[in-house]
Amino acid sequence: MMIHLENRFVDVPEAIQAALTSSGGNPFFSTPFLTALEASGCVSAQQGWQPLHLWIEAEGEPVFFLPLYRKSHSWGEFVFDQSWANAYERHGLRYYPKLLTAIPFTPSLGPRWWTKPGADEVTLWREAVHCIKQMLKDGESSSWHLLFAQGDRLPVSDDEVLVRRDTQFHWFNQGYECFDDFLGQMKSRKRKSMRRERNKVGEQGVTLMRKLGTELDEKNWIEFYGCYCNTYHERGMNPYLSLEFFLNVGKALADQIMMVQAFRDDHLIAAAICFFDETTLYGRHWGALQAVDCLHFEACFYQGIEFCIERGLQRFDPGTQGEHKLLRGFEPVPTQSWHWIDHSGFRDAIAEFLRAEIQQTERYREHAAEYLPYK
Repeated sequence: MMIHLENRFVDVPEAIQAALTSSGGNPFFSTPFLTALEASGCVSAQQGWQPLHLWIEAEGEPVFFLPLYRKSHSWGEFVFDQSWANAYERHGLRYYPKLLTAIPFTPSLGPRWWTKPGADEVTLWREAVHCIKQMLKDGESSSWHLLFAQGDRLPVSDDEVLVRRDTQFHWFNQGYECFDDFLGQMKSRKRKSMRRERNKVGEQGVTLMRKLGTELDEKNWIEFYGCYCNTYHERGMNPYLSLEFFLNVGKALADQIMMVQAFRDDHLIAAAICFFDETTLYGRHWGALQAVDCLHFEACFYQGIEFCIERGLQRFDPGTQGEHKLLRGFEPVPTQSWHWIDHSGFRDAIAEFLRAEIQQTERYREHAAEYLPYK
């Protein structure tokens, strides 16, 4: 076996790129998405995301791939470890750079590595972990973090790995034939509240439209980007993603994109972008030029639920955080990440912190479920 590290995704073997070319599969762990991030410069050493993609060759063929980045900060990850970095700094140690396996700016559960069908995944995974841990011991980075991988366990056990858990809110399709079927499962007061929220948007002179990516032109993307940037700027932030990224990914993944557009007086005032695969809708980015009461709920939640019901999708992942999703039928679900900390003292301290945090997270998830609006 030979292990390779690449500074650009385009330098990963074509066999791996072909395997990750999304065709109804997860839209983020895919060649079009990862390529668009790097080609647009949103992911680069200058942005604190230095690609260091790991792949393994066996008998002259690529058999394993793991996206890997050297990070100089913790932005765009949504598993918050800044307090760990601060503790390192207080003790005169460097936390950054660190190594990260994740989909940049995408806190969504999904695949995080590829193994060639028929290959020994356990052996390949063990080789990859050994290589990365050696990089940590060589002092190149403080730690390695694997975020939002689907499933609740890794292919191999490792005494040094630390598990962190969190909560997201997802909607599940119970075989509904229309939105009213979904509302029919609500308690009467909650059902009336949702209908009021939806009606309120129209009463303010706003109409909504859903378009598939194949129906979107450059003008649509430029208008969406204006909304997206405005919402970041109102919060005193710069957007993570560029117009070039959206134009690129909009073409490459057009058959897995849905845009919700909101109009007032024939002008676009807000928009939301979702991706989807064969089973799941992923709510990702939103922006607005005008403040309209309940418009965020309509564009980012209710329109997505309707889309799932119409297409028979089983789940709607609207993004991270937000207890307000509970009252609109999104159930608390566990997420997990895995962390390798090279410094043994900090590893023990973080392990103790995580044990307490996991207990709190589990209690929170149980308590949150009590607020679901279902009968």
